[in-house]
Amino acid sequence: MSEFVRLETKDGIGTIRLDRPPMNALNKQVQEELRAAAAEATADPEVRAVIVYGGEKVFAAGADIKEMAVMSYVDMAERAADLSSALGAFARIPKPVVAAITGYALGGGCELALACDWRVVAEDAKLGQPEIKLGVIPGAGGTQRLARLVGPARAKDLIMSGRMVDAQEALRIGLADRVVPAADVYAAAVELVTPYLNGPVQALRAAKLAVDAGLDMDLTSGLAWETQLFAALFATDDRREGMAAFVEKRKPDFTGR
Repeated sequence: MSEFVRLETKDGIGTIRLDRPPMNALNKQVQEELRAAAAEATADPEVRAVIVYGGEKVFAAGADIKEMAVMSYVDMAERAADLSSALGAFARIPKPVVAAITGYALGGGCELALACDWRVVAEDAKLGQPEIKLGVIPGAGGTQRLARLVGPARAKDLIMSGRMVDAQEALRIGLADRVVPAADVYAAAVELVTPYLNGPVQALRAAKLAVDAGLDMDLTSGLAWETQLFAALFATDDRREGMAAFVEKRKPDFTGR
């Protein structure tokens, strides 16, 4: 039984809820509970899309600095890969994943949001990678995912200054996908993922794999990867149903197979 992270499933949406007041600091226990929740959401066929939510007041204001402050190089050398992979588990969920961000998404909290497919952000939220102010750099994907999302120059600005951005700047640079009033953040996240709930599961998975893995390949390799995934979908029931529905001019009834 997890103490600070839980997966709640309703109507095809799995909500991974962080609940470690007051700021949802991501200590080692929370990191591992997040990993377990991501694995549970991945394995559960009833979960068709995922929302990561920290509650009405804060998404996650970063790692637990008190826990980190006493760690030596040897300690962190042993822990760093697990920290990165715990948050990276959200990027590997083969389903649509959206971060619903209220309050602060800083440091590890921002890295958790970056591992999601989209970010719905409250109008008064603040996002950033302030690790430089502690004498370190982001260590759970921030330098890599942020640069891929907003470009290297903007990523260097945010990481090397440690400054926070508000919701409107986050939207302008591509760090946020939607900005809504704080009270509407969760509902907006539900609205964002709802179109995918009855979609072709295997094709959605393939689309995510094609884009995410393709970003790490040269164009020729990426095109070959796309071709392989495209052809594989011809073995699915949903491909047959989708094309039959098109020919018959009706709405497809996808089963996820």
